[in-house]
Amino acid sequence: MKLLVCAMESSSNIHLKELKKHFSSDVEMFGIFDKELGPASYDLEQLAVMGFIDVLKKLPFFFRLKDEMADLAKDADKVLLMDSSGFNLPLAKEIKKRYPEKEIIYYILPQAWAWKKGRIPKIEAACDILCSILPFEKDYYSQKDKISYVGHPLLDEITVFKKEYIESGKIVFMPGSRKTEITNLMPIFKELIKKIPNKEYVLVIPSKFDKEYIQKTYGDLKDFTISNDTHESLIQAEYAFICSGTATLEAAIIGTPFTLSYIAKKLDYFIGRTFVKLPYVGLANIFFNKMGKDKIHNEFLQEEVTVNSLFNDYKNMNTEEFLKNSLILRDYLKNGSSLNVARIIQS
Repeated sequence: MKLLVCAMESSSNIHLKELKKHFSSDVEMFGIFDKELGPASYDLEQLAVMGFIDVLKKLPFFFRLKDEMADLAKDADKVLLMDSSGFNLPLAKEIKKRYPEKEIIYYILPQAWAWKKGRIPKIEAACDILCSILPFEKDYYSQKDKISYVGHPLLDEITVFKKEYIESGKIVFMPGSRKTEITNLMPIFKELIKKIPNKEYVLVIPSKFDKEYIQKTYGDLKDFTISNDTHESLIQAEYAFICSGTATLEAAIIGTPFTLSYIAKKLDYFIGRTFVKLPYVGLANIFFNKMGKDKIHNEFLQEEVTVNSLFNDYKNMNTEEFLKNSLILRDYLKNGSSLNVARIIQS
């Protein structure tokens, strides 16, 4: 089976790696994905785009890329789209327009429930099978036969969970992967460690960053131990300070107490707050809100992110309660998604 794949995000490719483990030998992937997973048609690194302003600058390129991917769909038995709704939804529409009978599977769905709910009918019209990784997501869709909760991919990728709080002496810092996030949070983190002495300060840096970029973006790192392994760092840590994103859900699933802090470009933050009507930023908190429960961790955004606010949250964290909530979260998500999605694709 020839499978056209569009996985433009680093996180999507981590999920795709797990998914590929369950493919039979006759599944041939082509399209956009990490070349480590096979002979991709496009270089994933060249397609990395961060922030609303950056996207606008590259619109002509992405219009051409959409047409080229739609051309490739002619030779595909099925199409797998992962995340990246700004590109994948127009691509799905174009493929469905050209090849109405071509089966399109969307895995890691657009978060239309969070903003632009009007997109949901368009997603249903353009795609044949919708694989949801959020237990509550199906409630927002009208065509229930198209969408199903398949589990969450992080439960495939995370296999170690904490049952009790252990003082390891290690504190993890994750300032994000975008340059603005890093440059905004690192000065605060560097001041924060002065208030938490006699610990090992582990800084998680994406492995794709080269030495020159790290020196320019992060500055002096003499007080930090550098790690490229998010999961292992969180497993070993007694506490973490994390920029918003998937890492906050990873920490919550593993059972490592943490504080979420996020400072975005002012325009990006304004646009996000204008369109996204959610009480929380962190995924674990959103899940707990959907369950009718209180938040599992605190969130500090923009001007709220100060050395004192982060330090006070660290000192006042109820670690026993956090671990109980971590177990509730894992039960809520039930199981991993990779095997279920592989079965759907190959059925």
